[in-house]
Amino acid sequence: MKIAIFGASGWIGGTIAREALVRGHTVTAIVRDPARLQLRHERLATIIGDVTDPTRVAAVVAGHDAVAAAIGGRREAHHEVVPAAVRSLRVGLPRAGVKRLVWVGGGGSLLVAPGVRLIDTPEFPAEWKAEASAQVQALELFRASTGGVEWSFLSPPAVIEPGQRTGRYRTGLDQLVTDEKGVSRISVEDYAVALLDELERSTHIRRRFTVAY
Repeated sequence: MKIAIFGASGWIGGTIAREALVRGHTVTAIVRDPARLQLRHERLATIIGDVTDPTRVAAVVAGHDAVAAAIGGRREAHHEVVPAAVRSLRVGLPRAGVKRLVWVGGGGSLLVAPGVRLIDTPEFPAEWKAEASAQVQALELFRASTGGVEWSFLSPPAVIEPGQRTGRYRTGLDQLVTDEKGVSRISVEDYAVALLDELERSTHIRRRFTVAY
């Protein structure tokens, strides 16, 4: 596949790009600042692009089979970029004739009990709430969309951190996935495995899903 990745210079986006290259895919990294992209590969191209501009989105993703987007705004505390990116992708991708999108979503909207989201619990860190709220809005925008984008929204578990690539994970839908000790976590490497699996298999079209060990 030829995959365009928005946010490939970031932590999660870069890991997704590496996983895609390991699998033999051709990758276009769409970034604002090429100097921040540390990855180099013969099947990797880099393009400057603005994910919030649907005209530019259409131009840079044309000819690709699928798109992954890892947009958070954490580095500059500019979380408004998250819903803006969703709106732009919903317009720009169909213009380019690209249907498939997997979005790196937030876990704050996952349910921990009936009617109770992770973001609403007392334990949820206050410093993460702005970013998590932006991802809640992103999910709502995807669910309300009626266009031709075949989106999937991949929520991480409560903890996502650097670790090992094991290639194993469990999946869920709207409920937080935990192990037998109540721990909800995954390495960013295995999160990338799950995202590429979804791009290749298209199991959760127009649905949110989550992964954890």
